[in-house]
Amino acid sequence: MPVTEHSQEHWKTNLTPECTSLREILENRKLAALGDAYTNFIFSLALTKKSGEPTGSRVDSRILATALRKAGLRGSLPSRTSRHTQADAAEALIVYAWIKNLTSLEEVVSILAKRSDDPTEAFRSLIVTVKERLQLGDVQTP
Repeated sequence: MPVTEHSQEHWKTNLTPECTSLREILENRKLAALGDAYTNFIFSLALTKKSGEPTGSRVDSRILATALRKAGLRGSLPSRTSRHTQADAAEALIVYAWIKNLTSLEEVVSILAKRSDDPTEAFRSLIVTVKERLQLGDVQTP
């Protein structure tokens, strides 16, 4: 049976956790696990788009943690949060935005491809985009 756009949206809706604050999203371990795979996938697609050749890549936690900080969201996490946990938070936020239809796969790949020569800046730009959309009524940022 072919997958339709409607059936895709339905299963994504079922994935949405009950998060009522930005901090809940950033600290959600299940979102972080899915976000890890999603983040590596979208970055690989962005590199593929830019180079014209299939590319597989993993995003280093330092890149994501720095991007989260530069996007102004580090303060939404506890003070002694490790770099790895900060990266998990970025991944959770990025996949949450996709699940909630705040971003599309095509859009995030485009954002990342534009700045693929500087992955930290590429992810900072993506996180800022998500942060701005969350403020539009989904989940309020502090």
